[in-house]
Amino acid sequence: EVKLVESGGGSVQAGGSLRLSCAAAATSPFSADAADNYSVGWFRQAPGKEREGVACTSSDGSIQYAESVKGRFTISDRNAGNTVYLQMNSLKPEDTAVYYCAASLTYCSSTYFDAPAAYDFWGQGTQVTVSS
Repeated sequence: EVKLVESGGGSVQAGGSLRLSCAAAATSPFSADAADNYSVGWFRQAPGKEREGVACTSSDGSIQYAESVKGRFTISDRNAGNTVYLQMNSLKPEDTAVYYCAASLTYCSSTYFDAPAAYDFWGQGTQVTVSS
């Protein structure tokens, strides 16, 4: 199993930037190798709305972004380590949400990278608030 811990959320004015971190760790020595192979995705959920996939990175080099964040958000390369970052620039009030990272045994695919059911483990979430 994999434990995920997010950090880096906060409040920022529109146009500002934040960097979120997701630290992934195996929960036992037996799962350490598997933890390295998990894809990591970022999701967000605003009050009253469904959880939305934001970005995904996997060990085969695949990276996917939701259309709403393309050109503004950057997810780090999965092969750079077990802490995955989400750099968020040019933030808008509609980016306000609780952001979650999640781990999946499948590679990131444009078809299902944004489907919560494709992910096996979830972090506790971190709040991002963008004011106008």
